[in-house]
Amino acid sequence: MPFLACLATERMTDMIEARLYEKLDAKLVKCLVCGYECRIKPGNRGVCGVRENREGTLYALNYGLTVAAAIDPIEKKPLYHFLPRTRTYSIASVGCNLHCVWCQNWEISQSPKPDREIEGVEISPKVHVGRALAYGCPSISYTYSEPTVYLEYALETMILAKAKGLKNIWVTNGFMSQKTLELILPHLDAANVDYKGPDDGTYQKYCGGKADLVMANMMRMHGAGVHLEITSLIVPGVNDKPSQIESMVAQIATKLGKDIPWHISRFFPAWKMTDSHPTPISVLETARQIGTRYGIRQIHLGNV
Repeated sequence: MPFLACLATERMTDMIEARLYEKLDAKLVKCLVCGYECRIKPGNRGVCGVRENREGTLYALNYGLTVAAAIDPIEKKPLYHFLPRTRTYSIASVGCNLHCVWCQNWEISQSPKPDREIEGVEISPKVHVGRALAYGCPSISYTYSEPTVYLEYALETMILAKAKGLKNIWVTNGFMSQKTLELILPHLDAANVDYKGPDDGTYQKYCGGKADLVMANMMRMHGAGVHLEITSLIVPGVNDKPSQIESMVAQIATKLGKDIPWHISRFFPAWKMTDSHPTPISVLETARQIGTRYGIRQIHLGNV
């Protein structure tokens, strides 16, 4: 569990202007951080709950605010084939651009929506990098919530980390814009992407986002030499049919290759799905059999 989880505190510095957006007419702005490209009216926030239009200027409200920090085994991300058996310094700010109804970390990912106070303790990127080095962690993971929506904070930390010889890891839903990906790729060493369903319909019904963009972003990461591993949470009644699992596996095998490690994760009731049941182990075993049939070489069962 994170060793830091805290409520809002008084800020020592002003909000910073968002890195990626366009100014439109009548003080309307268009955010360019994720696939939604929200058009935000003055006084309103984007779907993530942490980017706010103030009189025609878009601000990143969560910049510099850490809501969770911990030292984790890297296998917890999960990454099984990148710096194995090491510890990774893990940080998060509040917010997420999706709203998965089974979210395990909904207290921090959904807490600022639609216009609530931004939680967190102010910690500079320099301090985070210093802590990672002091604790002997060879990497920093941007995790727990969604690093796309704290892009400015993550990017500044990544640049400093890279200069000190640390590796940067994103644990992400993969629904970032191409512009965001272009900014982080020079500094990104590894990623675990949550691939939630075989098609846009599944995403739209349960999470938001689009499967096609997530896959396209994984292809860009892989093509850029980023170490990539994929996690698919198998949720009863959502994506647990053999045909759905086969569709996901086929996409992974044909578009990314058979060497990409695939983590098949077991669902446990959370947030808006507390009345559901955990995924039967037999369903995960079926998923592994399907993956093996398609030639996926590294398959791992999680939450078992």
